[in-house]
Amino acid sequence: MRRAFSLIELLIVVVIIGVVYSLSISGFAKVSDEEFKLNLGNLKGYLQNIEHTKSVKILCLDACSSCEIYVDGKKYEKASGKLDGFLDESVRVYTYDFAYGTQLKAKDIYFNEEDIEEEVCFSYEVDTKGVGEQVYVEFKERVYDFSTYFIKTPKYSSLDEALEAKEELVSQLR
Repeated sequence: MRRAFSLIELLIVVVIIGVVYSLSISGFAKVSDEEFKLNLGNLKGYLQNIEHTKSVKILCLDACSSCEIYVDGKKYEKASGKLDGFLDESVRVYTYDFAYGTQLKAKDIYFNEEDIEEEVCFSYEVDTKGVGEQVYVEFKERVYDFSTYFIKTPKYSSLDEALEAKEELVSQLR
């Protein structure tokens, strides 16, 4: 009766474990910064992860043809290339106002910097605590809920679906 494994058997097991390990790690490999493409689903998390002392803001001008990120009022150069084709003029921004009941109200977008002469198409800002503007963004048949704090940005297929989810949350809090 045999009591030990042969060297060949041990080597085969080590090779199998190595192959399984390398396949699993490659599946979880972090996307390199060059390959990362910014979209509305990951916008809030991306802005929160940028180191800042006051705020981080994305500002899209001229029918959303040009978007820039500003960190503490200064242009953030590391974001160049990530914002290509980020939005277009079809984006709509809404706020949920309890005073209006169960409806979303179109948000007036303005920017009061004197050096910005172009029309603002989209803006979103996050402060040092990670709190952003409480808005819903409608873009390409999706609605993104930026009013959440501790979870990923929820996506809905319509404004009505977003309102139902908000009303359900409000009813749970009452």
